[in-house]
This record gives sequence, structure tokens and C-alpha cells, in this order.
Amino acid sequence: MPYPVSVTVEPALTNRNRLTTAFRLILAIPHIILVGGVGIGVASRSGNSGNTVSAGGEGGLIGAVVFVLAIVSWFTIVIAGTHIVGIRQFTSFYLRWRVRALAYLMLLEDTYPPFGDAPYPASFDVVDPAGPRNRWTIALRLLLVIPHVLVLIFVLFGWCLATIAAWLIILFTGAYPQGLYEFGVGALRWVLRVQAYLLLLVDEYPPFSLT
Repeated sequence: MPYPVSVTVEPALTNRNRLTTAFRLILAIPHIILVGGVGIGVASRSGNSGNTVSAGGEGGLIGAVVFVLAIVSWFTIVIAGTHIVGIRQFTSFYLRWRVRALAYLMLLEDTYPPFGDAPYPASFDVVDPAGPRNRWTIALRLLLVIPHVLVLIFVLFGWCLATIAAWLIILFTGAYPQGLYEFGVGALRWVLRVQAYLLLLVDEYPPFSLT
């Protein structure tokens, strides 16, 4: 069965915009502030106020709200088996925006992403669960996602190196090498599947796969 989270990116390999590519990190700053950059994680940290645990990573201002809502959803699903519709819709909205912003930031597309929902050559879709939610996997979600987080550390590091290489190649040739591009799309797909799982949109365990 196909995984209920899909990420689609229309290929943009040739005739790339070298000018916007050169300044991509600067141009993407407004979106990074709102929906974050590349990253996902489960981390613990210590501060003056004691020990805290944070989930997610690089989520931006809207992402911070979404992760708080995920905590609310954790309680509503574990206790009542209900994912509040408004929270689910807002979380999906955030991930749709995030996939467009990341596709632009990581040079997969040249078209500037919209602020909010609008057609774009990179898209995110999630299928609503058909039956009752799996409360056990919801209750243990932070623990279950750790293997993916550990693997994604290396995948994202490789994606950043590949994007730096692609940035240089695009500036000199105006083209994005197909192998690097396919790896980038696969990494984006993996990140969004894990984030959808972490944010409780789906119960199926994400595959360890770029495809």
C-alpha cells in the first residue's frame, strides 16, 4: 500500500535562474522565519528553569504553534481517540507551506513560493486515517520516531552537501544534475513523511526510503 503522505515535485533540471539561485538563502529568509529551514529532531536540553524536552526542529514561528497543537492532539487522541479537525487542517496547511518553502530553499524549484496556500510545483498531500486511531503508537510517538531522526541526521547532512554542490553547478552551467536532484526530492519526501508522523497526522510508520 502506498504511504498516506505524498510529496510531489515537478522536475526543474535545466534553464535554472542563476540570479535567484545565487541569493537563494537570502530570498528564502521570510519563509524560513515562518515555517523553518531544513531539520527535524527530538532533543532534550537543560536551562536555568530545569530540564525540558523539545520535539521537531527548524519549524519556524508557525511550526512552533503546530508543535504546541500536536501536544494538545496527543492528549485528545490518546484519551478520546479524536484528532480535532481544525488542528489537523492547520497542521496540514503548515506542512504544505513547508514543503514549498523547502523546495525553494534547497534549489529544487525557482518559482518563489506563496505565503500560504496557492498552486506551486512542489506539493504535499496526506490521506486521513480511515479507521480508529492507534492510541498505543500515538502514546509512544516520540520514542518510535527516534530511529528516523538518527538516520535523517546523515540524510540531511548529505542533502546540504549535495545542495551546495548543486548551487555551484547551477551558477556555472544553469543546470541541476539529475542524480543530485533526485536525492534532494527523496530527502524532502522522507523529512515530510516523518514530520507528518511526528505531528500525528498518520499512524502508519514511515518507510526508511527516499522514494
